[in-house]
Amino acid sequence: MIYLDNAATSFPKPESVYQALDKFARQSLANPGRAGHKMAQAAERALEDTRHLLNVLFHGEAPERFAFTLNCTDALNMALKGVLHEGDHVVTSNLEHNSVSRPLRQMELDGRITLTRLKADGGGTIDPDDVRRALTPKTRLVALTHASNVLGTVQPIAEVGRIVREAGRLFLVDAAQTAGAVPIDVQAFAIDLLAFPGHKSLLGPTGTGALYVGSRAEVRAWREGGTGGADTDTHPLKFPQRLEGGTANVLGIAGLREGIKYVQERGLNVIRQHEVALCDRLWRQLDELGGFQVYGHRDAKRRVGTISFRSKVLPPEDLGGSLDSSFDIAIRPGLHCAPYIHRALGTHPEGAVRVSPGPFNTEEDIDALAKALAEIVG
Repeated sequence: MIYLDNAATSFPKPESVYQALDKFARQSLANPGRAGHKMAQAAERALEDTRHLLNVLFHGEAPERFAFTLNCTDALNMALKGVLHEGDHVVTSNLEHNSVSRPLRQMELDGRITLTRLKADGGGTIDPDDVRRALTPKTRLVALTHASNVLGTVQPIAEVGRIVREAGRLFLVDAAQTAGAVPIDVQAFAIDLLAFPGHKSLLGPTGTGALYVGSRAEVRAWREGGTGGADTDTHPLKFPQRLEGGTANVLGIAGLREGIKYVQERGLNVIRQHEVALCDRLWRQLDELGGFQVYGHRDAKRRVGTISFRSKVLPPEDLGGSLDSSFDIAIRPGLHCAPYIHRALGTHPEGAVRVSPGPFNTEEDIDALAKALAEIVG
């Protein structure tokens, strides 16, 4: 199988991740923070080590500001439902994944919040001045994706962060497509809340993710339950326990720890340049083939390794099915859980074909895909 669906989840993982999962499951899979025995202490160290790595990677205020979650969707829901109040106004965009759009839309329909959805330009980028103009006295939160999971376009979050911070509002960034691929400095970029998965560019297992909560943000508890300390009537307010009720996915986090180490050792910029170069290679071959429309802009400095296109001959689902069944190539056709941007592109309701190479893909993989596309549409 040639796997080119890394925007959904990265595959394969580094060998060190597989080895860590096996070793940890056999030797250290106890409940962290609940006992003083050696296995419980090893489990707790896995959590703390990973928090430290994340704090260094994202330049956070402190390791305990990172609360582990099931995935990025979990982290985004935790942030949105933990900071918003009745009557608040939220600014977001039409680039957003359903993990942002659906919770906000439901809160809007329930009459709890008002919502402004900004439109990206033709290349797939939000104008920071549009954010400034959208702010109102009732705006509590600006929630934006760092990079579109459809177009791969990286948004100017540093500029947006400065605007939001100067206005005294909160800034939530969905880093599903950039955590582990694009350098992020939560303090320099004035990010109050950063949500990200562990299973994409951080190269960890599924079932992992985290929410960073800066000191300006007050997030209500997502769930109440066990935290190791039992002598209180209510859930503790200190971080990370405030947002980590119940037993953590310590096995997955042990694997995530090794994924982060691999990314740091190889280098974020090196990995990103490799992935973007593969997308550029495919884009050139699609140009040569003809009959394909590619979406977004071609500025490699403002993209991650994701490219979406449509054939003028076959719908996306047919292309995806043929690639899978006849050529053993995995891509992602459809709406990619981002219907608003597909409506703006004119690709709704069928969507587009998305190709997202990872750090272990090669030029030969891209050439095989281009050859297969030529055979299918020819």
